[in-house]
Amino acid sequence: MVGVDYRYGGSNPEQGFDCSGLVYYSHTKVGEQVPRVSYAQLAASDEVAKGDLQPGDLLFYRINGKPSHVGIYIGHGRFVHAPSSGKKVSVSSIENVYFKPRFIRAGRLYTDDDQ
Repeated sequence: MVGVDYRYGGSNPEQGFDCSGLVYYSHTKVGEQVPRVSYAQLAASDEVAKGDLQPGDLLFYRINGKPSHVGIYIGHGRFVHAPSSGKKVSVSSIENVYFKPRFIRAGRLYTDDDQ
C-alpha cells in the first residue's frame, strides 16, 4: 500500500487511507477483525515492549495532545503508515525525529494462539 494517497476517513486503496484505515484494511485482508479507529485500536491491543516488537505490531503516537496516529511495524526499526493530508502511505523509522518523541506505546492485536 506504500504510495497510496492519504485520505481522512479512507480505508481502501481506491479512496486512500488514513492511519487507522490502513491498519483496518491490512488486518481485514488477512482475516483479522480490528476496530476501525486508532483510539479503539489502542484500547484493543495488548502492550508490547519496544524490544519485543514483531512485524504486524502497532505503534501508537500522540499528535496534538491526544492518541491519534498509528502505524504498522514492519521490522528493522521501521513502520508503514498513512502520515497526513497531502502525503502518501510511506515507511518511516521509529527513530524519526517527529514521531519518536510522540510515541505512546506499541500494541499487539493478536497472539500466537489467535493465528
